[in-house]
Amino acid sequence: MSEVKASRQAKLKRLERLDSRIGYTRQMSVQSVEQDLLSKRLHEQYIILKRQILKYQGCVLGLFPAIGRDGEQAKIAHVRDSIYCAVATWALSQAYRKIDDDEGRTHELSMSAVKCMRGILFCWIRQADKVEKFKLNQSPSYALHSVFDMVTGDPVYSDEEYGHLQIDVVGLYLIYLVQMIRSGLKVIYTTDEVNFIQNLVFYVERAYRTPDYGMWERGSKYNNGSTEVHASSIGFAKAALEAINGENLYGPEGAVWSVIYVDIDAHNRNRTIFETILPRESNSKNTDASLLPTVSWPAFAIHKKPIKHRTIDKVVRKLKGNHGIKRFLRDGYRTVMEDKTRKHYRPAEIKLFDGIECEWPLFYVYLLIDNIFRNDKEGIEHYTNLINPLLRKSNDGDLLPMFYFVPKEQLDLERNMRPGTAEWYPSAEGSTDGVFLWGQSIYFISQLLMDGLLNVMELDPIRRHLPASERPVNSSRYSSFQVTPPDLVVQVALIAESSRLQQVLATYGIQTQTPNQIDPIQIWSPKELTKAYEYLGINTKLGLSGRPKRPFGVLSTSKIYRIGGQTVLCYPLLFEVSDFYLAQDMSIVLDDLKRNDLAFLSQCWKLYGRPTFCMILRENNIRGQNFGEFLDLLAQFKRGQVDNIRIRLGKLQSLISAATVEHLDFLSNLPDPLKFCAFEGKTISSSFRSLTDIPKLPQLNDTDLNMSDTDLSHKATWDLVQMLNHYEGMTAQCRLMKVLYQREGPQFHIDNELISSRMEKLINQASLYKKWSVVRMMAALLGKIVDSLAPSITTILVRGKQITVGVYGHEEEVLDKPISPNELKNILYSVCLPHDIQQAVIQQELILCIGKLIATKPEIFEGILKIRIGWFVRAMQIELESDPTDLYSLSPSNIKLKLYSLLTCNVDEAHLRTPLQRRQLDGALNKVPKDFYDRVWQILENTPGGIKVAGYHLPQHPTLSDMTMYELNFSLLVEQMLSKIVDPSYRQIMVETFIVVSTMLNRNPEVTFEQSVNMDKIIHDAFEEYQRDKSKHEGQEKMDEMRNFFNTPANIRHGTTSYITKAVIRNLLEGEVKFVGDDFCCIT
Repeated sequence: MSEVKASRQAKLKRLERLDSRIGYTRQMSVQSVEQDLLSKRLHEQYIILKRQILKYQGCVLGLFPAIGRDGEQAKIAHVRDSIYCAVATWALSQAYRKIDDDEGRTHELSMSAVKCMRGILFCWIRQADKVEKFKLNQSPSYALHSVFDMVTGDPVYSDEEYGHLQIDVVGLYLIYLVQMIRSGLKVIYTTDEVNFIQNLVFYVERAYRTPDYGMWERGSKYNNGSTEVHASSIGFAKAALEAINGENLYGPEGAVWSVIYVDIDAHNRNRTIFETILPRESNSKNTDASLLPTVSWPAFAIHKKPIKHRTIDKVVRKLKGNHGIKRFLRDGYRTVMEDKTRKHYRPAEIKLFDGIECEWPLFYVYLLIDNIFRNDKEGIEHYTNLINPLLRKSNDGDLLPMFYFVPKEQLDLERNMRPGTAEWYPSAEGSTDGVFLWGQSIYFISQLLMDGLLNVMELDPIRRHLPASERPVNSSRYSSFQVTPPDLVVQVALIAESSRLQQVLATYGIQTQTPNQIDPIQIWSPKELTKAYEYLGINTKLGLSGRPKRPFGVLSTSKIYRIGGQTVLCYPLLFEVSDFYLAQDMSIVLDDLKRNDLAFLSQCWKLYGRPTFCMILRENNIRGQNFGEFLDLLAQFKRGQVDNIRIRLGKLQSLISAATVEHLDFLSNLPDPLKFCAFEGKTISSSFRSLTDIPKLPQLNDTDLNMSDTDLSHKATWDLVQMLNHYEGMTAQCRLMKVLYQREGPQFHIDNELISSRMEKLINQASLYKKWSVVRMMAALLGKIVDSLAPSITTILVRGKQITVGVYGHEEEVLDKPISPNELKNILYSVCLPHDIQQAVIQQELILCIGKLIATKPEIFEGILKIRIGWFVRAMQIELESDPTDLYSLSPSNIKLKLYSLLTCNVDEAHLRTPLQRRQLDGALNKVPKDFYDRVWQILENTPGGIKVAGYHLPQHPTLSDMTMYELNFSLLVEQMLSKIVDPSYRQIMVETFIVVSTMLNRNPEVTFEQSVNMDKIIHDAFEEYQRDKSKHEGQEKMDEMRNFFNTPANIRHGTTSYITKAVIRNLLEGEVKFVGDDFCCIT
């Protein structure tokens, strides 16, 4: 029995093995069929790619033309189009990796993509001298070219002939360079090329402040040769910086010197400004189709869903047509109305293109790909149905037309009837005369995705479409991006400059370390870090000097650095000993520390690991009135929280394990040993036994001179020197040195000492005694400029604001684009010194404060488009009219508080001010109601003769022809008109008058002003009526002074609004208004 049982079991096992083999064979058979089917489908796509795209690739450099035509040898290659062709080729190579027997096509396609990318690199690396110049001066003259000869790689157009400055192109190249390297391709071969790519990173880092020609190569929408800051360019730069940070250009096998580094502070500026500008594209373009590839594939520059959806929705809502999406409103490119013999348009010419802008199908394809990435099946179906009817059949397969346009004979129908009723024709490019390679490439990619031959992970190996926290970390050796954790902890290391300071703080329970106690860890100044980074990307063969000497921000100084065998932590710029006097005001330093640096870190830290903040404590911190405030901050650190920011205080050695660490490997490969100066602190033998041992300032005898400035100016130089040696009072010395300096110049000697040296000593002495008026006078005479002024200007500008500098009542200089520190210094001192010397420095203080406030509390600047610094000073002086305190004697911290109070209290405490005070302050701050500029536009629409204000004429045309209602440039034009008014109260009454006129026109749409609207006449008539009433009811005599009128509330029975309304009606009755239609106007 046992033998029979054993035989049956053996038979069953054989049957099981047979069944498993049959199943395995069946499975292998199914897999073989699937592989054959997949291979067949890929082969079909390969043939399409060959016929539609690859056959137009240049043989020498691998570049592509914009339009591929059979039988015609293309001569000109466009970089952007070439990149997209390379991406399409690479995408198919990615798809081919799914099959084993690819007949060598994976390699062939990969090498075609690499050849193109290297061809672009070849063209650009020959322009390394331009990159070097561009790092220092972001001028279009120094831009990398975007068009090259397909064979030689030589430039085709000169710097002036073409809009080469297109930062988005360089950003796109860097993104796909990383994508291809991460997929396993070898694109970069030598360290020279690595250095050049590092310099391309420097090239795009300042996109946030670089006006360029944008994706359409035309700059502003007026096509007049002017550049402007574009959100799409900033977005591509931001995405490129994120993609390439810490990337090894040689791939996984690369050495430490082939890694690319990114300035995290530059990335943050691009990020915050990009998010601020969205959903707008630029000052002249309220929206633009170029934002689609920026916020979705291929850049994925933003992952905040509300902002992304709002941006895409606005593009679709404003620009979508039946045949594609318009590039932007009033875009004349390739319309039948465009004069193709001229490069630029004439003023008001863009009005001709209103409603007949060409519609581009390729943006439907971008939206299709975006929906594929989001796996939105409804959206995929929607855009597929929109694209299919637009395709054109050819022998090489379906072609995507470049654009659709309205023919000449259909223009009136399209303009006068409902939009879309005319018959639109496809462009010859992409239908009958060649292949539009940019559009065809992305359409080809979309079909690979639609057919399931390519998945989104293969098209995006670096996972750009995912939030930073969900992307794989490339290397733990270099910093990498993530989203800001909601429970972020800021690590703080307290470094005392001396052991005796350490002892004093220990009596209050504050534990610190001295530089000796953290050895071998070094503390560096941010200037030393800047010096170290100057060796990054340096290449003498290419003439590249490395990173420009730009200071690092608080994000960069909050990383731990490994340099060779050393560990380094930098303290932030806030603790740098500065030539400017702001650092002498401990209150403003502490306020900046809490409200700016720490708050900024908690909001903007987007790296793996914790930020480590190094606070340098100096003995000066415990001298003077601010010691209690200083001690309170340290106590908050100890408790672990400052203004809802979580803090971890500890010894530096214990903080390193959780910190963000950056290895500066590029320094270890240099031939000469580098010498950097570490912070060493003070070596002092004596110690403070208690606070009473701390030396106090001697009693001040600040006796002033008993004579006027005019009398002093008549004194001889020798007499002034004698008086200077006699008087000890700082105010007296200040006045005397002012006369001597202005008369004799900076090289004048007093007792064998330069007068400028004497003035520097007086600044230091006056700072200790808080004599801020003396400090400001001496600093202004010496022409001092604060280090971070230019970045503050940029921060304000990119928030959509303009700035003017200059003394109230005198000439102002408009700052409407980023400016270098030297240029800024020249402008400030040239407009301020002739009228009020101290304003040259106090305006710098205000610019710094405004830059910080607008970054952290942008809402308090709502309604203020033009920030007139001189008028802000005037507003502060108005506030102090009832206070004997002189504005210039206030400390910098009090100036900052006064500024914040001005920007908030006129709203929060309006009931405490008189109507005159409210108008003075709102006028000085240039505040307007929310929809004010829209109202001015509506008035202009009803005023063929234009608007007149203070002698300035704003014409109806070309204003309405060139601009649109929601365009930022129109708002700036209105501000330019209002800036002609010299009295803040009058300006505010003018704003109220515009509101009244607008309200009357809205309620009576049949009314149109026949002549120009003289707004000053309306106000003058209102004032005359007011005076007649006052004379009639109160017996007041008529006067020219309008102060009482300005002090009258607006919305009461006999308020200013009622008088302004009567004045408008009087203009109506005097025949300056005509009526449209049969019905008479009814004023309500």
